[in-house]
Amino acid sequence: MQVTETLNEGLKRGYAITVTAAELDEKVNEKLAEAQPEIEMKGFRKGKVPMPLLKKQFGPRLLGEAMQESIDGAMSKHFEDSGERPAMQPEVKMTREDWKEGDDVEVEMSYEALPQIPEVDLRTLSLEKLVVKAGDAEVDEALANLAESAQDFEARDEGAASEDGDQVVIDFVGKVDGEAFEGGSAEDYPLVLGSNSFIPGFEEQLVGVKAGEEKAVTVSFPEEYGAEHLAGKEAVFDCTIKEVKAPKAAAIDDELAKKFGAEDLAALKTQVAERLEAEYAGAARQVLKRGLLDKLDEMVTFDLPPSLVEAEAKQIAHQLYHEENPEDKGHDHGEITPTDEHNKLAERRVRLGLLLAELGQKAEVEVTDAEMTQAIMNQARQYPGQERQFFEFVQQNPQMRQQLRAPIFEEKVVDYVVELAEVSEKEVTKDELQKAVEALEDDE
Repeated sequence: MQVTETLNEGLKRGYAITVTAAELDEKVNEKLAEAQPEIEMKGFRKGKVPMPLLKKQFGPRLLGEAMQESIDGAMSKHFEDSGERPAMQPEVKMTREDWKEGDDVEVEMSYEALPQIPEVDLRTLSLEKLVVKAGDAEVDEALANLAESAQDFEARDEGAASEDGDQVVIDFVGKVDGEAFEGGSAEDYPLVLGSNSFIPGFEEQLVGVKAGEEKAVTVSFPEEYGAEHLAGKEAVFDCTIKEVKAPKAAAIDDELAKKFGAEDLAALKTQVAERLEAEYAGAARQVLKRGLLDKLDEMVTFDLPPSLVEAEAKQIAHQLYHEENPEDKGHDHGEITPTDEHNKLAERRVRLGLLLAELGQKAEVEVTDAEMTQAIMNQARQYPGQERQFFEFVQQNPQMRQQLRAPIFEEKVVDYVVELAEVSEKEVTKDELQKAVEALEDDE
């Protein structure tokens, strides 16, 4: 077997691999000799089938296996001897289209090598960690939001007109072409105006009504309405307004606390403070991580595999296209050409991805089975009733497992780097933290 370098330009590599016909024949004979004792054939005892007959019967299939194993072996030995790692799956193709049994096998292998990553002294990194305490004002604000979410409704003064956000208690009968239709009637129905729980246009027409009034509401069912006999049809709902109620936030007391699973108001305040500080810590980590990545990006420079950058730029362009065109749900929009901005962002992501992978490998950072299981469970919750199928899909799909593993690995590498860096804490307000987080989103 002969491996000859044909290209060495930047990170691009090319090699010609030749496997002689004699080598292939020897490997086929080895496979036949190994299998011969177990082979049975009509007219011969087990293990006594002559080699020439075995070769005629099984040789062509084993020749293909021998070719594949020889080429794979040559590639593995090359990467082992050279210490290089391909950025993506190497491209391998036979160079002789007229190849026939008895000829040497000649193939071309080409790939882009992963670059040598320069050493980084992580102890020279200086990072700033924002800290926000959950004070009384923040806790009170959160409690007020909880009270509003647990709101009740109380009757407005007699003769008061309904407003958006009010609850109106109504009896109604819906008719199409003058005939009442099934499912179109109800009594004492509590409808919150502005909740968009009814057909578009229905709730708006009940703004300004008073208790005791009757109101004919005319709407059209959407064309895509679930019931075909009503889709696109105009309907009139004869409504009787029985009560008009204004929203009223729940009182901030022990009863509210019990609604949210706390023993009393003091316990609820403690829970709220802990939750707020956890949220602040999560947001502060985002800011810290961006600062870390920015500094690492400034510290290292190395050649990037063009194929990785191109693939990342296309993915960025595709993702941004759908974010900007949410109405386009499919992928038949044709090729989206990345801009210079997309390419620049792709270069940064690839550079940092390769650097973090190198740092993680040297630090022997690992993603545990328990962490992977938790990640799969979290993802599976998005498919209620199909959790088992999702688990099976992930188990059978290496690419999906890598997608779930990658962010866990990255976060663990970030933790490792932060531990070695010099980190100073800076206490800020909630608003200052919010501005810092918004600045991150603006830079993306």
